Amino acid sequence: MNKLIAIGCLPMLLATTVMPDASIAAGATIPCEQMLNDLKAAIKTAKLTDADNAKVADLETKGTERCKADDDVRADAFFAQALRVLGK
Repeated sequence: MNKLIAIGCLPMLLATTVMPDASIAAGATIPCEQMLNDLKAAIKTAKLTDADNAKVADLETKGTERCKADDDVRADAFFAQALRVLGK
């Protein structure tokens, strides 16, 4: 193998074998299904204005969509935003 090609491939090789997975580096996430259950429980006890209720419903819909797509990180972010609107 040409030495220049081998050296040029080194960063890609290191990134795929030595570097930790981005999700590990960012910290563990809560399964989106658990976050959704927490959100639904918080919604049941919350007293919201119509505007806040609409925000929470929109964020729940977006989070559920991401959760179904196995994108737990984004789903959790939407659910966390909804929980903040709820004051949690």
